[in-house]
Amino acid sequence: MNSIPELTPHLKQLRLSGILDSLEARNREAIDRKLAYTEFLALLVQDEVARRDQKKLSLRLRRANFRSHKTLESFDFDRLPTVNRALIHDLATGHFIEERVAVLIVGPCGTGKSHLAQALGHAAARQGYDVLFTTQTQLLATLRQAQAVGTLERRLQALVRTDLLIIDDFGLKPLRPTEDEVFHDLIGERYERGATILTSNLDFGEWGDAFAANKMLGSATLDRLRHGAYRVVLDGESYRVPKSLPESSKSTVAKGGKTTHS
Repeated sequence: MNSIPELTPHLKQLRLSGILDSLEARNREAIDRKLAYTEFLALLVQDEVARRDQKKLSLRLRRANFRSHKTLESFDFDRLPTVNRALIHDLATGHFIEERVAVLIVGPCGTGKSHLAQALGHAAARQGYDVLFTTQTQLLATLRQAQAVGTLERRLQALVRTDLLIIDDFGLKPLRPTEDEVFHDLIGERYERGATILTSNLDFGEWGDAFAANKMLGSATLDRLRHGAYRVVLDGESYRVPKSLPESSKSTVAKGGKTTHS
């Protein structure tokens, strides 16, 4: 007797309709393996827990706003022979999030700073942490908009509550007046309350240049970021190597608005 149709409305009422996805297969497995009723029930419960965990992870990844699916497994360590692999793998455990400190990643363009930051964020999301990835430009635009409509404090508190905030391309553009104040407030509010990852093309000694309008404010902001922070230096060739143009048996040269072949 097939009792699945009878179970369907009850499972939906209990918000356990996901069990229907594996119920038939698990039922056959229980019969074939001659499982006890409690063993059969345990399999169904495990399936439901796994489904809910996957659903929560998918939601965290959507909220994280990653640019793309970047993981540590796909990071090319061989291209960066001097990078501290042990440190990076330790960071992937999420200890720094519990410590509520920053991870500062620097290196030339194309060395994988954004990839590494997102990979650490992805690892954190898999461990159950709330993560948000943004660029300095996007972050400041969001805060300016919130300030314009009177919701800046609410937006700042939402950012403060985020377990891991990732700010990509720090210092790519100097912080303008008022921007540096809001950025300082954000870092100050998150200080010892949340973990932050920053990536930058600037060497650590040049980070103060991002606060060209107010060096004193910049010093106070960076002092909080650097306290207990982990530093990662990526030193290598850019992986954004331009593709070679295909060779042609005939070279095409534009001259005087006309195309000639030689």
